[in-house]
Amino acid sequence: QVQLVESGGGLVQAGGSLRLSCAASGSIDSINVMNWYRQAPGKQRELVATITNGGSTNYADSVKGRFTISRDNAKNTVYLQMNSLKPEDTAVYCCHAVRYRLGSRSDYWGQGTQVTVSS
Repeated sequence: QVQLVESGGGLVQAGGSLRLSCAASGSIDSINVMNWYRQAPGKQRELVATITNGGSTNYADSVKGRFTISRDNAKNTVYLQMNSLKPEDTAVYCCHAVRYRLGSRSDYWGQGTQVTVSS
């Protein structure tokens, strides 16, 4: 099992910044991909950013140039640095991990952290 705990959400004014953290514990070996998703009220869940074990990253068009995903393997933590925040970034942000082991895939989710951007 892998446990994911997010932190760093909160209320910020438009144009401000926040850094989200996702700390992983448990059987973290073979975690290949870590993602940040978000879901706003009444909207579908959106994949915001991805980082692989090799350090490759990918971003949703809506956050490119504003958000940066990174990982600290020594701390088993993934970060999402969010700059130039907009009211439309308001959502619950969740950390997601994908682990491949012995040919099978397992998905793990954190509980989510609320980000609210005021105009």
